[in-house]
Amino acid sequence: MLQRTSNFLYLRPKILLAVLLAPPVFWLGVVYFGALLVLLVNSFFYLDDFSGVIVREFSLRSYAELFTPANIDIFRRTASMAAAVTVASAVLAFPLAYTMARKADRRIKPLIYLSVMLPLWSSYLVRVYAWKLILAKEGVVSWVFEAGNLGWLLDRILALPVIGGPSLSISTLGMFIVFVYVWLPYMVLPIQAALERVPGSLLEASGDLGARPVETFRRITLPLAFPGVVAGSIFTFSLTLGDFIVPTVLGNSSFFIGQAVYSHQGTSGNIPLAAAMTTVPMAIMVVYLLVARKLGAFEAL
Repeated sequence: MLQRTSNFLYLRPKILLAVLLAPPVFWLGVVYFGALLVLLVNSFFYLDDFSGVIVREFSLRSYAELFTPANIDIFRRTASMAAAVTVASAVLAFPLAYTMARKADRRIKPLIYLSVMLPLWSSYLVRVYAWKLILAKEGVVSWVFEAGNLGWLLDRILALPVIGGPSLSISTLGMFIVFVYVWLPYMVLPIQAALERVPGSLLEASGDLGARPVETFRRITLPLAFPGVVAGSIFTFSLTLGDFIVPTVLGNSSFFIGQAVYSHQGTSGNIPLAAAMTTVPMAIMVVYLLVARKLGAFEAL
């Protein structure tokens, strides 16, 4: 029976392809897109202010609530953090990726790969709470500042109005540090893959034609590796945009989109507003992906 089935599928490659694709297509089409469709449908309902019951009638009231000053501030704050984390990740990742692709010895390169990938093998929550302890007032960072007689500098940083707070573990700056740490590997690997595709002969030709190393990097290496930067930014930007754990663990009373969605869905039971709010990062990412596609990011994935 098994042999006959194998022969049947071997002689009919289209049927074999359909059999192989059926499970993932079912999962993606029914479970994933089905859930998104339900989410979208719920966003057109609204919560009755008097009874607190969800009214299942088509309405744009939930979307109208998105344009309140408080919600707009949440969107601005979240998008600004996502953009800052993306830029910082790119700046930190590029030298490391360049070393992996162009400078590292064959014996050392696997160790660098392991160092980049190793944090991803541990629990996300464990890493976030570990950083909360590291950045706490009694943590390692504060101890280093005090040991170097730089406690005054840390106090001045924490006193800044936008990024400061009671301690690094409860501040916008602390969230930024943890976000960059958590998502940095997702920026390193696409850039490294893009740099691997840059032909060495092209760089040698640039040198033979009299270009200095800095000029070769600026005119050849960086433009050819830029799609990898954009590809990595898709991960860092989208993951920061939708995360609610880091802002919850290290944040203050200023909400991010993920926290607001969780609060509306769980605490207040306003599922339509929570569903409508989730469409905002989705819309942002659609625009972002369209721009990334034009910049050739998908070719670097």
